[in-house]
Amino acid sequence: MKPALINGLSAVRLLSRLRVIGVVLLVSLLLSGCVKYDVLVNVRDENHGAIVQQIRLGEQLRSFSNAQATEWLKSIDRRAKELQGKTTRRSQHSLVVTIPFSNGEELTTKFNQFFNPVNPTHGSAKDRGSVDLPSLDSTLSIKQRSFFVVQRNQLNYELDLRSLAVLSANGSIIVSPGSLLDLQFSLQTPWGANIIELGDNTITPKIYENGRQLVWTLIPGQLNRLAVVYWVPSPLGIGTIAIVLLVLAGFLIKYRSFPGTATA
Repeated sequence: MKPALINGLSAVRLLSRLRVIGVVLLVSLLLSGCVKYDVLVNVRDENHGAIVQQIRLGEQLRSFSNAQATEWLKSIDRRAKELQGKTTRRSQHSLVVTIPFSNGEELTTKFNQFFNPVNPTHGSAKDRGSVDLPSLDSTLSIKQRSFFVVQRNQLNYELDLRSLAVLSANGSIIVSPGSLLDLQFSLQTPWGANIIELGDNTITPKIYENGRQLVWTLIPGQLNRLAVVYWVPSPLGIGTIAIVLLVLAGFLIKYRSFPGTATA
């Protein structure tokens, strides 16, 4: 092979590598911190709670693909309404989603359906002219045990974000998803929660409000696992005890005020 041809091939390979490096650097610069996604599971008692999500799109993403970002927010709004939730626009690129639930089973059903839809709206995203949520391996489960006036709950959550990493041909990470996403998962309970260690990939939360709120910062590009045990009051059990006490108090007042009316 002639030296000139060899030099030409070397130059082509060099330019190709430089082009790839340039694209990677450009993507990292444009999409740095592009999406902030906070998910809060707010448990008030045995029969009341809400999943609250706050989504904010960074200026870099809006500048890079404003139309796609807007359509993505619309897809979130559509999915929330399918689960009897509501959305509030704080700005053109900021959205708050609130999805109520009435028990632990409904919490897990709505949470998992929102992030892993089984029966999406008829028609493809292309046909609807919108961009749907990315498909992630997200699983929330709850084990419950009732003690009449209180209820014990063990919440387990596993989120696999390894698919978000941009990999090269040899498997090394080119663009870290940590530069693209800022993800948080929070749990708020009336009496606080106890953290369970699951071993590998367990993430540790920050504790606020004297233990009543736990905040986990999820790690993009990795498998995230967490588990907690929390107790909540049972309105039905407490109401039953209150009714019994009222009845007993009524009998006591009656027989003290009118002892002659008592019968054998």
